[in-house]
Amino acid sequence: MDALSKAIIEQLQQDGRRPYASIGKAVGLSEAAVRQRVQKLIDAGVMQIVAVTDPLTIGFKRQAMIGIRCAGDVEPVADELAAMPEVDYVVITAGSFDLIVEVVCEDDDQLLEIISKRIRAIPEVSSTESFVYLRLRKQTYSWGTR
Repeated sequence: MDALSKAIIEQLQQDGRRPYASIGKAVGLSEAAVRQRVQKLIDAGVMQIVAVTDPLTIGFKRQAMIGIRCAGDVEPVADELAAMPEVDYVVITAGSFDLIVEVVCEDDDQLLEIISKRIRAIPEVSSTESFVYLRLRKQTYSWGTR
């Protein structure tokens, strides 16, 4: 990835609705060139342009991070977890857990159902540990391109 693509990403991280013409002026490209680069970055899976919300304010009262230990290959388990609509983050890790997932739920009953009946029902899952969020203090996606 070259410096111009990184500069475009940084512009969009500041404001995902910033017009391509404004981005072009800031990075020294035409509007059309910015549009093409943005589409290539999206198509390559380098970035997404989305609205970020605070789940608590839109009816999802329970969030949790769940550490998962597996017996056997973790990749099929990660794929199965990633297919669950309540799961918004799946990471294969090294350390105490094989996987860490973040879930966003409407309430404690839904969290219990996801953990007990869906995650623990996956045959390769040997144990889970849940970290329930009490309050969202910071959520940002603006770490830049360094």
